[in-house]
Amino acid sequence: MTQRRLRLLLAEGNPGEAAAALHALYSGNDPGLDLTVVSTDRTAPGVPLVVFADPAQKKQAIHSLTEGAIDFVLKGQIDESTLERVLRAALERNTLAGLTDLLRDQVTGLYSRDGFLTIGRRHQEEAVRSGGSMVLICVLFENLQALHDAFGPGTADRALNDVAALLKGCCRRSDVVGRLGEAQFAVLGVDAVAPSAAVMRNRLEQHLAVHNQTRSPWGPIDLRSSVGSWNPQDQRTFADFLDGIESSLRIREAELIGEKVSQI
Repeated sequence: MTQRRLRLLLAEGNPGEAAAALHALYSGNDPGLDLTVVSTDRTAPGVPLVVFADPAQKKQAIHSLTEGAIDFVLKGQIDESTLERVLRAALERNTLAGLTDLLRDQVTGLYSRDGFLTIGRRHQEEAVRSGGSMVLICVLFENLQALHDAFGPGTADRALNDVAALLKGCCRRSDVVGRLGEAQFAVLGVDAVAPSAAVMRNRLEQHLAVHNQTRSPWGPIDLRSSVGSWNPQDQRTFADFLDGIESSLRIREAELIGEKVSQI
C-alpha cells in the first residue's frame, strides 16, 4: 500500500480485534507497520480518523462520519480487505491534506514534480466526475543559471523564491503551484475554463514587469511560458497533459543549453 513504514495510533480495548487484524495484514511486509495501541485518544484535527465500533453502536458510528471521521468498521467484521480499503482512504486523505516533505521543493516550498502530479491527478478525477475543466501554465526561468553564475547560489535561490511568490500571486488560492525542475514551474488552474489561461499569463507578465523594476543590481528575471487547457472530453492522463504543455519549454531549454555550449 505504501513504500514508507506506516505509523498508526490505535485506541482500542480488549480483546484487540483491530490490532490483531492489522498485524495480520502487515505481517512479513517491508517496510511494515509501526503500531501503537492505547486505551483512549484525544481529538487530533487534521488526522484521518477511522472508527471501530460494536455492532450495537452502528448508529453512533454512522453519526461519527458527520463529526469528521472518514469511515467506520464494525467489530466482528474486521478482515484484511476491509482494513486495506479504509487505510487506503486514510492515506489518500492524509496525502492531500498535507503532503510529506518528499513532495515539496526544499528551496521554494512549492510542490515538487511528484507532488504536482499527485495533486493534479486527483483534481482531474474530480473534474471528470463534476464535468469541470482545468488550465495549465508551464513556466521556464530562462536566466536562472546566468544569475547563479554572476551572483552566486544565494542570489539564485532568492530569485527562485521571487518566482514562486509571483506565480502564487497571479492565481487563486484553490490553484496549484509547483516547481517541476531546476528552472521549471507550473500553475494548475482548478475548475477554470480555457480563456482563464491567457488572463493568468497576462497577470503574471504584469507582476513580473513591476517586480523587475526593483531587482537592481541583480538584473531582471526572464520567464518563458506555455499554456493549455483540459476538459473531460480530453482523453489524456494528467501526466500527458502536463508533458504536452511542457514540450515547447523543453525545446527552448535545449536551445539555451546549446547556445551556452557554443559560447565556450
